[in-house]
Amino acid sequence: MKTVTKFCLKMVQNYLPDAFILAILLTFVVFCGGMFLMNKSALQMIEYWGRGYSSMFVFGMQMVLVLLTGYVLALTPLAKKILNKVTGIPKTPQQALGLTALVSIASCYINWGFGLVIGAVLAKEVGKKVKGLHFPLLVAAAYGGEIIRGPSSSIPLVSATPGNFMEKLGLPLTPVGDTLYSYWNLVMTAIIVIMLFIVYFNMKPPANEIVEYSEKEQEKPDIRIAKKDMTFAERLENAYWLNALFGLFPLIYLGANFSKIGFDLNLNLVILIFLTLGLYLHSSPNGFLKAVAQGIGASRGIILQFPLYAGMSGMMTASGLVDMISMWFVEISTAHTFPLYTFLSAGLVNIFIPSGGGQWAIQGPIMMKAAEALGANIPQTIMAFAWGDGWTNQIQPFWALPLLGVAGLSARDIMGYCVIWTIVSGVIISGTFVILSFM
Repeated sequence: MKTVTKFCLKMVQNYLPDAFILAILLTFVVFCGGMFLMNKSALQMIEYWGRGYSSMFVFGMQMVLVLLTGYVLALTPLAKKILNKVTGIPKTPQQALGLTALVSIASCYINWGFGLVIGAVLAKEVGKKVKGLHFPLLVAAAYGGEIIRGPSSSIPLVSATPGNFMEKLGLPLTPVGDTLYSYWNLVMTAIIVIMLFIVYFNMKPPANEIVEYSEKEQEKPDIRIAKKDMTFAERLENAYWLNALFGLFPLIYLGANFSKIGFDLNLNLVILIFLTLGLYLHSSPNGFLKAVAQGIGASRGIILQFPLYAGMSGMMTASGLVDMISMWFVEISTAHTFPLYTFLSAGLVNIFIPSGGGQWAIQGPIMMKAAEALGANIPQTIMAFAWGDGWTNQIQPFWALPLLGVAGLSARDIMGYCVIWTIVSGVIISGTFVILSFM
């Protein structure tokens, strides 16, 4: 383990560029692939890129707000108290790594957006307290939980939703009891949780290579003005009743919404929940805005890079590269091996289109039609696709951007450790589908 980890770290540190540079390089890879493999002209590929560039503006804004509202929530006095208690539990670096990995994967299981924020903030707070702890490894442990496919996993949820685009293609609905909550998927999920803990608990960098957490920016002291000396505007800015009154709008809406549809979370609702809690748990609009100011810098990577991957997605889709990759895996598959190859193909395409829902809309119809024609197991194919999408997220810095923004690290600081977890989790998931192929 130590030898492999050292090798992966050395390779990543020497050859992995900044996440922004990587996005540019991948853009050129897709651009050349479209020209030389799909016989498209350079002008056509640039047109495809231009059409796709703006397609993730809404999704990018959603991700910025997930991160920002989650960060604001984490800076509330109550959240700080809870974090202080939780982060006081581990006394050694190994205990800190194990706790962070477990809390992160549990949070991501509930909702991936929620998990990314909790994992980042927890890693930062643990890093402040535990001495001798290698902070990049801790952040990698927090990011490792992102692989989990839980109740907010879009692919199996869409497949079970009446009127979804797969149903319009003539494919039957697949209930989540056959996918997310099937016995084999629950067993595999449990194994992955245990192995995440074991892998990061047992990673021990040499003492001379340990980089502890350091506060890069000192928080400015909060200068309080006596209420009698405040202007009318300052009294409004420091009035808790304004937070509470405005908070009634999202609070009432959430209550009415959940009474109709049950506790069915999506990205917009997660943002609204974080916003509501942030309003009620901060002492004033001024306190809320100060927390926003602290958190805004963490979102800069998302703002810049989401459009680049949207452009890549546009080129992959319009040029036919996604179809070509998918059909190649179909051609080498049988009914028994198709879920395994679906997992591998989804993992490959995910490097260029790191959005589960977007990838499912593009690649899903091809794979599902092929599964039906081959007589492959449909629920297994759906979950293979979902796990493939999450699997290569560990070596694709796209989804690590919120975490890295909060932690103040670059992708190369954590990706060497993430490569190890990618290998281990890939063996577990591939092995599961190999075993299922014999059943």
